[in-house]
Amino acid sequence: MALFSCSPPLAIGAEPKRTIQTVPGMPPVVDPNNLYSETRPDKLSPAVAKHLSRVYVPSRQSNDVTVIDPATFKVVDRFKVGVNPQHVVPSWDLKTLWVNNNAEGRPDGSLTPIDPMTGKPGKTISVDDPYNMYFTPDGGAAIIVAEALKRLDFRDPQTMALKSSVETPKCPGINHGDFSIDGRYAIFTCEYSGTLVKVNLVEKKVAGYLKLSKGRMPQDVRVAPDGKLFYVADMKADGLFLVDGDKFVEVGFIKTGVGAHWL
Repeated sequence: MALFSCSPPLAIGAEPKRTIQTVPGMPPVVDPNNLYSETRPDKLSPAVAKHLSRVYVPSRQSNDVTVIDPATFKVVDRFKVGVNPQHVVPSWDLKTLWVNNNAEGRPDGSLTPIDPMTGKPGKTISVDDPYNMYFTPDGGAAIIVAEALKRLDFRDPQTMALKSSVETPKCPGINHGDFSIDGRYAIFTCEYSGTLVKVNLVEKKVAGYLKLSKGRMPQDVRVAPDGKLFYVADMKADGLFLVDGDKFVEVGFIKTGVGAHWL
């Protein structure tokens, strides 16, 4: 007698379950159809358990950060940071908030750390042109988006010492980005050329540029829950471009109204 086994047949129209092979060190993708499944309020990391509930608002005019208690909607603190603060970004390990002071038009850019357990700033660190900030999917490096320099700087995530850089000479106004579902590449917007740049994070090099069909000033970019598309908001095209990240081609456009900036 011959014995054999087989997998149960898939329902008509059903797709086989996807598995995502992420880069080493990146947290696993629990639900391949929704990479945001672990970001719900009931799944907060233990690392933030003792953090103060606060809203941190940077002001470029006054070079400070205003701290708001969201329970009372009252300002509870205000402190000086570096020149021209743009964004406040949580670190990969969630233990620090980094204020990006890009000192637009000046050479004295910096990062100011905030301790989320106390809400107080630490010592400011000199960093070239930190308009924006991300972290590699494995947490091994901070990615400083040096907008004016058309460059991505990979820095030590704790000390911010420079490790390496990727030049993006055809991407004027490089600013916002997002990552592929497997962490192998990222796509950034080029605000002043209506273009995108794709960066291979494994090899640390530019993988290509994409001119949007009617792109005028792309701003934020966000990967879809299933990782198959990237949505790119363009504030002068008044809508969202749809981009196949793997093939790096534009596949559609959604009209949203005037000034699409963030998503």
